[in-house]
Amino acid sequence: MKKVTLLVIALLGWFALTAQLYLIIINRTAGVYETIIRYFSFYTILTNILVTICATALIVNPRTRFLTKTTTLTAIMVYITIVGLVYNIILRQLWNPTGLQKTVDELLHTVIPVLFIFYWFVWVSFQKLEWNNIFSWLIYPFIYIIIILARGAISGYYPYPFIDVIKLGYGNVLLNSCVLLIVFLLFSLFAVFIAKKRHRAQRHL
Repeated sequence: MKKVTLLVIALLGWFALTAQLYLIIINRTAGVYETIIRYFSFYTILTNILVTICATALIVNPRTRFLTKTTTLTAIMVYITIVGLVYNIILRQLWNPTGLQKTVDELLHTVIPVLFIFYWFVWVSFQKLEWNNIFSWLIYPFIYIIIILARGAISGYYPYPFIDVIKLGYGNVLLNSCVLLIVFLLFSLFAVFIAKKRHRAQRHL
């Protein structure tokens, strides 16, 4: 069942990522090169790539040292959970995709996050997870925000409305970014809390 779950995550991930690249290119409003850069500027895409590579690597080599670490898998779980939360709470109502785009959206923002959370909760060992692990997990979202703001200052393109400096100004965007990082921090704390409770329960079985 563990390997089946990873296989489903990997297959759905590669399909959704490839289909989204195809869709963004055929519906592009800029050149192909710029469109591809924009594709990789979405946190959703980058994080789903991370999840898909992780699932694929664990299928090919279940003893992959870095990817089998509890801290790595928990960090990835936090990242993909934020994808689902932000989209379904904030962004879903902003547009109404149809056809293949709707399928891809649901896979990237709901199905794959839920499947990876399930995998993490059921099969990841939590014995080496500590509270101080969470600070290193904030590096990825922090660097992402810095790069997106830097590139946006040059290109004028921002992948998400809540970090659109042109419309909101730097003050509001920095505030939104701080709120987002706090959400990452709080959810990371919650993940460690759940992990520790589950580990204690496993020890008493």
